[in-house]
Amino acid sequence: MQMWGLNTYLYGPKDDLKHRLLWREVYSAEEEAQLKALVCEAESRGLTFVYALSPGQDIVFSSSCDLTLLKRKLRQVSDLGCHAFALLFDDIDHSMCQSDTEAFSSFAHAQVTVANEIFRFLGEPPVFLFCPTEYCSSLCSPSVSKSPYMLTIGEDLLPGISVIWTGNKVISRELSAESLAEVQMVLRRPPLIWDNLHANDYDSRRVFLGPFKGRPPGLRSHLRGLLLNLNCEFEANFIPLHTLGSWHKEVKEEGKGDEEAYRVDRALSAALQDWMKELSLPLQPGRQLRPTDPKLSKLSVKSKSSDSSDNQCEAQPKCPITSSQSTGALASDEIPADPVMSQDLKAGENQVSRSTSHEKSSRRGLCSGRAPLSEAQVRLLVGLYYLPHEHGPPAQNLLQDLTWLKANCHCVSVNGKKASPRKVEDWRACAGRFLAVCDDVAILHSAVVNSINRAVLYDLYPYIWDLRNTLLVAKAFICWLEGRILSEGFPLDSWKNCFHWCGASSGAELHGVEAEPWVFKGGLSGEVQMLLPVGTSSELFSHPPPLFPTSRLYNIRPFQQKDKVELYRIVHQLHQRGKASQDAAISHPDFIGDRCLGASLALCPEYSLVLEDELGVCGCAVGILDVRSFAKRCQATWLPAMRDKYPSRPHGASGHTATKEALLFFHEEHDYPDSLLYHFPSQLRLEALPDLVDCSVSRSLLTALLTALKANGSQGVFCEVQPTDGLRMEFLTKLGFLEILRGEAQPREGVVLGRLL
Repeated sequence: MQMWGLNTYLYGPKDDLKHRLLWREVYSAEEEAQLKALVCEAESRGLTFVYALSPGQDIVFSSSCDLTLLKRKLRQVSDLGCHAFALLFDDIDHSMCQSDTEAFSSFAHAQVTVANEIFRFLGEPPVFLFCPTEYCSSLCSPSVSKSPYMLTIGEDLLPGISVIWTGNKVISRELSAESLAEVQMVLRRPPLIWDNLHANDYDSRRVFLGPFKGRPPGLRSHLRGLLLNLNCEFEANFIPLHTLGSWHKEVKEEGKGDEEAYRVDRALSAALQDWMKELSLPLQPGRQLRPTDPKLSKLSVKSKSSDSSDNQCEAQPKCPITSSQSTGALASDEIPADPVMSQDLKAGENQVSRSTSHEKSSRRGLCSGRAPLSEAQVRLLVGLYYLPHEHGPPAQNLLQDLTWLKANCHCVSVNGKKASPRKVEDWRACAGRFLAVCDDVAILHSAVVNSINRAVLYDLYPYIWDLRNTLLVAKAFICWLEGRILSEGFPLDSWKNCFHWCGASSGAELHGVEAEPWVFKGGLSGEVQMLLPVGTSSELFSHPPPLFPTSRLYNIRPFQQKDKVELYRIVHQLHQRGKASQDAAISHPDFIGDRCLGASLALCPEYSLVLEDELGVCGCAVGILDVRSFAKRCQATWLPAMRDKYPSRPHGASGHTATKEALLFFHEEHDYPDSLLYHFPSQLRLEALPDLVDCSVSRSLLTALLTALKANGSQGVFCEVQPTDGLRMEFLTKLGFLEILRGEAQPREGVVLGRLL
């Protein structure tokens, strides 16, 4: 039996409970109908449908009852028209129950006995696969050639049964003819490769869009076949399957010279060109063409391989996508047919007050309809999500630049030794490159959301959204570093001593040996995260994406004095919404701003960050590194000025109790207990307009401020929250804040939440 020709589909989904957990149960009539439809569909397309069952977690090998149930289950599937099967004993404990220990000489003997009996029961089908518990070299004890388990499998398993193998590792970077020859000798048959190169079910933050790689075409003589385990997201598998087709074509055409042999770069380029055509199609989730254009009825969607061709038309964008380093927009003149763009339009209506119509038209790039991604954007997308052991060039460069900027930030520190002008310019040039890539990713995120191919959007959005948010924090941090980072007095556990990774290898590679990719999770997003001061706080970075994607562009940057007026307006607006009539009698327009933000912006503006979208400023996060020293400075300079500006008994305000109480704010002492400041020396305040389209950017804004505070030595931070503000309490709790003080020092807002850094 040879499994070649891109002609096999193995069914073993983890969300089918009757595949593993409830393997003894037969399918219901409705489930039978669904499974039969799948079998028939595979047959109609010339595919061998392999039904896999995983009974290994709790099967009693010596139980005649369990064996009868196993036969009943597979007979049911056989009656649906399935003629190819697989028994999987992967990822289970080697131990056996007492009855099995008495009946069999070894764990391998028990598995082989059951597999052989099932194989005969099914009439020795031409395709019958067996996945051993030791299915890769790293799981064999003590080695492949000396493993008693493997030797038993090779000796006792019937020759008509194929054995699944994944290579040296569960996820193998490369497969070599030498290692497979050893496996073939032990198993007494060529192994069937179960290739996990593009599998991503072990990490919710990673997807692999790169090419089929590290498997020389000459391996065919050592294999019985190859099955490619793909990304969970269907639309992410175009390039993996396309390049697998190119590889298979070279395998079939043996005897070619070196110039004609399988070349990864050439196969990837061909796959990219064909994927560009597919990305220009208006596919909806489920791969159905959107029936809004009569021309679409002339288009057909084909499953492509390396030697496929089609005459599909490539849709062109009706206008170019515009962007700038800090602001920009992607929008649509037409009424959207899905909730994604509707969410954007609704938010835009809510934000009309933040910009005049003239400003909006000059600051937003309007596009008529959706557009396919450009070739440069597709190449960037693939480079960011390449392979489990290897980053693409864009990701390599991004990590290298961030690592270098981190290692050399003393050149631009506020109190470090004076660096040479050349070194400072080198740092700024590297920072410019890094910020440009961050902007490219933000624009890519917006382009994916605005893509004409909605099927790709819904499969890839969680990944590009996650990276966009992580880079929002990283970009803000790099912008903040110059002139603000303290170069001396770092504690031993500061951010400069955390693990860092860069280069072509992924984070898992740097543990000294070739580790499995799941050892270090998160992919590119995770590695950027770990290069930041708060990188070990996963709760700040790992969250589910919003229900409705948005193409709006956001930016987080250090505060500038020109932002003060807009920030005062924002907090005044938020205060009016939340406080109703309280303080309404205070006529001075600066009062709320002075009360909430004024001291921080005046005395420590270096810890103030601004959130903006294409319409302008929409939020801020202000911090205080050392509350004790800040309080002294505030008493000496800020409060006297405010007491002059807002006397406790203003003329004509004798009848307004709320006004009197509010004005007393600047005339009362507000101290925090030493027990609080000992563990939480820093303080923060977060303000953001409630009509943000993507609420996750508020989390990024707060994380960016925590990053800055941590970088300059803060070990903990607290903030004050109104007891009635349930949404803010929930928001902060999800980010690791806990209630640490209530009423002890009569805090202004009532409840103090804090978290350690």
